[in-house]
Amino acid sequence: MVNIFHIYDRVIRWVMKAAGVRPVQVQIEPGTTLNFWVPAGDQNKNHPNHPPLLLLHGFAANAIMTWQCQVLNLAKNYAVYVPDFIFFGESVTDRPERTPEFQAECVAEGLRKLGVERRCVLVGFSYGAIVGFRMAEMYPELVEAMVVTAAPTVLTESISREALETIGFRSWSEYLVPETVKGVKSMLEIASFKFPRVPRWIFKHYLEAMVIHKRERAELLQALVAADDVTISQFPQKLHIIWGRNDNLFDVQIAHSMKEQFGGKARLDCIEKAGHIVPIEHPFIYNQCLQEFLQSLMEDKSQN
Repeated sequence: MVNIFHIYDRVIRWVMKAAGVRPVQVQIEPGTTLNFWVPAGDQNKNHPNHPPLLLLHGFAANAIMTWQCQVLNLAKNYAVYVPDFIFFGESVTDRPERTPEFQAECVAEGLRKLGVERRCVLVGFSYGAIVGFRMAEMYPELVEAMVVTAAPTVLTESISREALETIGFRSWSEYLVPETVKGVKSMLEIASFKFPRVPRWIFKHYLEAMVIHKRERAELLQALVAADDVTISQFPQKLHIIWGRNDNLFDVQIAHSMKEQFGGKARLDCIEKAGHIVPIEHPFIYNQCLQEFLQSLMEDKSQN
């Protein structure tokens, strides 16, 4: 049987190109290549009120699988850039680094090589949000504002331990790099508010097509957790937090604490009946929250 995810990948590539984005391979350095989805032409690249949008994906899927609904909604009016992280999609490296900082470095260099000269609005989901915080910290001249979903500023040992105890796994690689069909089913059901009933072969196809570079991804997850005494930066950017009210991995209280940490620079939207994968579960509500934040940024610019 032909793998349904391979078929869907071909379909979504055609749909994305019709929507105005195309894939390009960017060599960060010899041995390190990042796949980006970028605007197909010059449209929207220099619109004075529309900063480039950078969408950073989570761990369970590649860039375009994660953000397809958002790209279709935003590509008409914004210059959308959607990279596959190293060891996702067609992005690879022969370097040994596995940290979120290394991912952030590769994305920032990729944007530079693509000619992105204006500050961008960064939209990060889960793993992508943690990488996004590192980008905002390392390259404040690149990141104008942030929208983050379903991840703390830093995944500390205590937050990690509490989350893993809640979902009943010993490590993040055991949960996010499943070895069996049962493991895929558990991963998706835990991440959802209410995962639909689907045939077993769907999970099998997911395992075969989407769970790749297993050793390297396990190393990425090992490098993700930081010590409890890590210094958390004070970010100058505005922050919009979008969270699923029923997130089983990271409790919504983390979102409230993050809002307090950022003070008046932050706003929070909690989406009801939504789990960890809220951009996928409720794309229309998520897109509305995202659009409202982008509109508020434009209004602030017009007043200044």
